[in-house]
Amino acid sequence: MSVKTSEHVLQESANPHQVVDSPDPQSRVRSAPRPGDDPYPTRLAEPLDMPWLNRREAVVKGSAEDGPLSRQQLDEFDRKGFLFEPNFIAGEELEELRRELAVLLENPNYRHRDFSITEPSGKEIRSLFAMHFLSERFARLAQDERLVGRARQIIGGEPFVHQSRINYKPGFEGKGFNWHSDFETWHAEDGMPAMHAVSASIVLTDNHHFNGPLMLIPGSHRVFIPCLGETPAANHQQSLKQQELGVPSREALARLVERHGIEAPTGAAGGLLLFDCNVLHGSNANMAPDPRSNAFFVYNRRDNRCVAPFAAPGRRPGFLAHEPDEAWSPEQS
Repeated sequence: MSVKTSEHVLQESANPHQVVDSPDPQSRVRSAPRPGDDPYPTRLAEPLDMPWLNRREAVVKGSAEDGPLSRQQLDEFDRKGFLFEPNFIAGEELEELRRELAVLLENPNYRHRDFSITEPSGKEIRSLFAMHFLSERFARLAQDERLVGRARQIIGGEPFVHQSRINYKPGFEGKGFNWHSDFETWHAEDGMPAMHAVSASIVLTDNHHFNGPLMLIPGSHRVFIPCLGETPAANHQQSLKQQELGVPSREALARLVERHGIEAPTGAAGGLLLFDCNVLHGSNANMAPDPRSNAFFVYNRRDNRCVAPFAAPGRRPGFLAHEPDEAWSPEQS
C-alpha cells in the first residue's frame, strides 16, 4: 500500500480539525478494510516517502460548556495532546483506591492469567487488564462523572470504556515502555477506526523523575506515524511485555522531539493525566526503590466501536478491547 499524495505531508498551514465521518453506530460488520480505504496505514512492508501523515479528526470535539474542563484546559489539551490535573483525588478516596490496588495485585487467582502481564524478565505484575470488571470499586470509578464528563467533553460523544488496566512499575524492577501511539496499536490490532478516544490515568503513587514517569511528546498527536513490520498472530503476548512492532522510526521521533521537546508530568499521588489516543509517549525503567502505579481508563466514542483489525490477522482478546455494554469476566480468558 502506498499513500504518497502531498496532502498527507505535514504542513504548518494544514487544517488540523478536518473531521472524517464516523462509522455507522449500528453496524456490527467486522469486514476487513479494502486496500486504499485506510486513512492511517501502518505495519507496512516498506516505508512511505514521508515520515508521517496528517491527523484527520479534531482533537477536542466539545466545548467548555459541555463539561468540567475550562476553555483554557481544553486549549492546552488541544495544543499539547495531554493535560495534567494535580490533586484530582485525595484523602480517604485516594487511600481506598490504593488499598484496592494492593488487593488486586496480591490476588493469587489473577496470577498466570492472560489479562495479567508480568515483567519481561521477572514475576512482578506489569499490567492488570480489565480491572473495572475485576473490582467493583474501580468499576464505580470508571463510570464516575468526573472522568466520564471530561472524556465526553474531549471526544464529543457518549464514551464507553474501551480498555482499563492497572499499570504497576515495581521499584528497581519495572522496565520501560518504548515510544508509541496507542491509537496505532488499537487501529492496527483492535480495529479502532478513528481518533475518537482519550485515556485517563490516575496516579496512585507519587510520580517523580526517578521512578519511570510517563514521558510525552507534546504536539505529536497531530500526525500519525506509519510503522513497519507485519503483525504476527497473538502479537499481544510479546508486545504487552516489550513492544517491538508499532514503534515509530527514530528519524520521525527525532524530528518531532526537535520540534516539540519531551515533557514528563510528575507530582503527588492523586493527579489525573488525560492524554489523546494518538500522542506519542513512553517511559524509562524505574530506578528508584518505590513503585509507580496508576489506574488507567480508555474512553472510546460509542460510534467509534472497533471493526476488523486494519493490520493484523485477527482481533486481540476481549480483555484488551471491550465492546460497548459488554459484560466481560475473567472466565473468558
